[in-house]
Amino acid sequence: MSARSEPALKAGRSRKRADATSRRARLRPTLRLRLTLLNGVLLVGAGAILVLLAWLLVRDALRPTDELLPGTTVVLADGRSMDAAQWQRQLVDAASGELLVKGLVALLAISVVGVAGAYAVAGRALRPLHQVTATARRLGETTLDQRIGYSGADDEVAELAETFDEMLDRIAAAFEAQKRFVANASHELRTPLAVMRTEIDVTLSDDEADTVEYRRMAMVVRDASERANGLVDALLVLARSEAQAGRRLGRRTECDLAAGTANALSAVRREVERIKLRVQTSLESAPVVGDPGLLDRLAGNLIENAIRYNHLHGRLWVRTGSDGCRSWLVVGNTGFEVDQADVPGLFEPFRRGGRERTGARGSGLGLSIVRAVCDAHGGTVKVIAQAGGGLEVTVTLPAAEAAPAITAEEPAARR
Repeated sequence: MSARSEPALKAGRSRKRADATSRRARLRPTLRLRLTLLNGVLLVGAGAILVLLAWLLVRDALRPTDELLPGTTVVLADGRSMDAAQWQRQLVDAASGELLVKGLVALLAISVVGVAGAYAVAGRALRPLHQVTATARRLGETTLDQRIGYSGADDEVAELAETFDEMLDRIAAAFEAQKRFVANASHELRTPLAVMRTEIDVTLSDDEADTVEYRRMAMVVRDASERANGLVDALLVLARSEAQAGRRLGRRTECDLAAGTANALSAVRREVERIKLRVQTSLESAPVVGDPGLLDRLAGNLIENAIRYNHLHGRLWVRTGSDGCRSWLVVGNTGFEVDQADVPGLFEPFRRGGRERTGARGSGLGLSIVRAVCDAHGGTVKVIAQAGGGLEVTVTLPAAEAAPAITAEEPAARR
């Protein structure tokens, strides 16, 4: 077989497969056809029962000679005499036959009209489903703005179309958020890399650069690399947390939010002293079950944000506790004022203090990681904007008593 004939043969096979698929699609028992057949069967069955009942009633009702004496004769209109019983049999047979013929004809006509009407009505009722299918086939990266926009009767089909449109709204919002996330992540990673490249190029192009200049360049490069490394670490934590949201955590051990919070406060002691913050703590035991690494990052992010967006001589308050069913961590701080309507935007990646990609403080992933960790542990996070400025963040997680730790042997025992 030549090389030129092989592609043609493959194209022929593809066309045959497409034709076969098209024939199967035309011959398949569609919902419209099944509804029409069901309606036709019910209509024909009901009509046949009615004709049968009418036939039986006529045969039972046409018995006028039952009350006459045996041997009685009747005189017909043409003057002929006939036994009453024989005349009754002829009358019943004629009436029954005529009823049966006319009833079957009427049943056939009604069935044809009913089936045709059912086919038309089913097609009209299922038209929004075809719109859903057509819209789903047209959907793509550039057509996520298309909607069904059903405007018919307020029935189950309208509910389906509305639900599909709402799903498309959520998909479009998620897609836009993903594109924005990728763009912001690229920008954040490109900035320190560009700084390092620029510093290196400028320093190397200076023939008179001395040791002091090279040390200054090394410090700038180190700071930029630390920023990039911190961003990558934050992205990895966010991806890890979101991957475990809605399913069982990969690691579940009992730990105390109070201990993780105390460690986080200890790690930022120098920064607290530098900006002279007044710290108020009430660290009561708050046992939970989950991933200790993620929970430590949760507490650390909240405290770091509360310090980062605070002001000189501001306040920081931290509380932990539990009531047996829930454990909580509350972190509040003073700072610049935030409108409560802008609070949901704080959880978007790369949003710093409600402003997108502004300033050089932090990666803008702190509250995004907090929410992802809460979701992974079946908890909630609530943020309240303070009247005089600042925020108070409350994280609520199931207590250890309500969510006991799962040992490594238990899943294997279940299997």
